[in-house]
This record gives sequence, structure tokens and C-alpha cells, in this order.
Amino acid sequence: MVNGGSKTDAGGVLIIAEAGVNHNGSLDMALEMVDVAAECGADTIKFQTFKPEMVVCKNAAKAEYQSAATGTGESQLDMIRRYELSESAHRAIIERCRRRGIEFFSTPFDSESVDLLVSLGLERLKIPSGEITNWPLLRHIGSTGKPVIMSTGMSTLDEVRAAMGVYLLGALAPLVTPSGAEAEKIFSSEEGRGHLEKNLTLLHCTTQYPTPYEDVNLRAMDLLADEFGLPVGYSDHTGGIAVSVAAAARGASVIEKHFTLGKNLPGPDHRASADPEELMALVSGVRAIELALGGYEKFAAPSEAPNRDVARKSLTALRDIKKGELFTAQNLGAKRPGTGLSPARFWEYLGHSADRDYSADDQL
Repeated sequence: MVNGGSKTDAGGVLIIAEAGVNHNGSLDMALEMVDVAAECGADTIKFQTFKPEMVVCKNAAKAEYQSAATGTGESQLDMIRRYELSESAHRAIIERCRRRGIEFFSTPFDSESVDLLVSLGLERLKIPSGEITNWPLLRHIGSTGKPVIMSTGMSTLDEVRAAMGVYLLGALAPLVTPSGAEAEKIFSSEEGRGHLEKNLTLLHCTTQYPTPYEDVNLRAMDLLADEFGLPVGYSDHTGGIAVSVAAAARGASVIEKHFTLGKNLPGPDHRASADPEELMALVSGVRAIELALGGYEKFAAPSEAPNRDVARKSLTALRDIKKGELFTAQNLGAKRPGTGLSPARFWEYLGHSADRDYSADDQL
């Protein structure tokens, strides 16, 4: 289940359509993305909220994948300035989400953006992989009291554990100055564990766009679940949808996938994102897996009943058998249909005499 989310009661996989900055700074495109995500059946559409000058230094270089997609003629700061959404844009997107019946969700990258999202009434917040070591931001997010989904790309278990501890300090001990010792202390406390269990979901993630299959390491989901005892999901940056569906089969409570209106649009993330057709297939695939997983039991399914007699066999005379003749391995065997005595009773009948005449293929 997902902590603090609309899918908690239903128990289903929360599917997040990650719009990110694939709106290219256009409100009209962002609104269209809301419509597409809703039509594809996603539960949530997630954007990114930030003040560029508070996030990136003026001389910060782009990531390699960003340069490959957008060129090297501008700084990272200049690039992300084009993708900032104003408060009025946020409000318009939220209203469109309300009308389309899909949850609005966003990742804040600075404290001012955290406050904006809280003021807009978001029911939860997202901590992205790049902010795992940003303790001031983690503490501020914790102080909001909002449930959190935390991505763990590029992180070690120790970094994830410390990040959760600092988040807890913000939520439960806002006057304590964060340190490794204080983070560990509150993380290990009964109060801290209780707060995490109610409010935090972890996402396994590989921060590369697109992620090579050999770097996915999907079993790390199991490690996170075993290590921290919290709901775990997967943030997918691979090409296609196969890994997302596999993550659902491994018990992911959340699937997050970047999507775009067109892979050839200008911008850093479009090429590594799912197009609308892929997003719809992902949702259908995950929902099918949810149905297919079933429970921790083995039983004959109702749909199997019509095939039971057709596929199983019965004790059958292999040749004509006279009354009083002994049943042997040469004259008694198993053949379809399974409407007679079960061949599980084969040895029970060997050596006993026939109670009547049997023709070949007669059932006992």
C-alpha cells in the first residue's frame, strides 16, 4: 500500500504519470498532459516545482543526457528557467486535474516551493533522488507533516536511512539540529518508526535517462522493503514499459514513469519518456498484473472448472476384461475424460477381480 495516498484503502498500485518538465514551460501543454494522463488511466500526474536560482548555480553544467538532448549552448540554469511553472500555472493545472479526476502531485526542489505546494493543498510531497543529501530541504519537508514518497536513485542504504532520520527530525523534533547521531536516534525510536510506517514510501530508482537494463537492479526493491519495513515502489527511467510491469509483479506499491506528448519534442527528458500509447499500455499491464497476482494460496480457480473433467483422466480398461478377471498393469490404465474413478486409486485396484465385464475404454 501507498502511505498517505488515494490508493491506500484500495490497496492497488499507485501509477504516477511523471510529467516533470515535459510541458516545456507551456501551460497549454501541461494541461494537455493532464488530459492524456487521465485518459490513460494514471492515478496521479506529477510535475516539478522549483525556483531556478534557488536550485542551480549559474555556472552549473548540464548532465550528459541533458546536453545530448538540448545541446551545450546554455547553462543548466538557463535551461531550467524555461521550465518553471508560476503559481497561477500551478493553480490552473490543479483545477484541470480536479475536473479530470486525477491527483495533482509535484516534486519541490527548494523550501519556497515546498511552502507553495503545501499552500495549494497537496496531500503528499515527493523527495527526488538528487535531494537525498539535502538535509535542510528534508527537514523542511518533514516539518510540513505531509506524507512523502522518496526516490532513492544514486543512494546507498546508509544515505537513505539518514535521509529518513532527518525527515523525521523535521516532523517530530523541529528544534533539534540535524546530525548523523540525531537522525539515527530518531530513526530507531518507536515514535520515529511509527511515523515512517504511516507517512513514507520508498522508490527504488536508477538516475540515468534512459537507464540501461543491466543497471536497473530491480531486486533492490526487495532489499529496501526488508531493510526498512516500508512500502516500496519503482521509479522507471528505462525505455519501454517492461520493467514497470515487472516491478508491479514484484510487489511495487507505486510505479512512476516519465511520459511525454511526443518523444521528438525539444527538451531534456522527452526521449527517455513513455508516449501516450506506452503510458496506456503500462497502466493496462500493471492493472492486469494486480489481478493476476492473487493471494498466497493454491486452489482450483473457478475458471478451471469446465476443463477439469476434460483434462484429467479416469481409471479405464485398456482392453476387454471379463468379470472375475484380475486387474493388472496390462489391462488397467488411465485415459480421458476425468468423469470416473481417479487414477490416483490405480494401485488400490491392482490384483482385485473385476465386478463385471468391461470393454476397452470403459471406465471403472
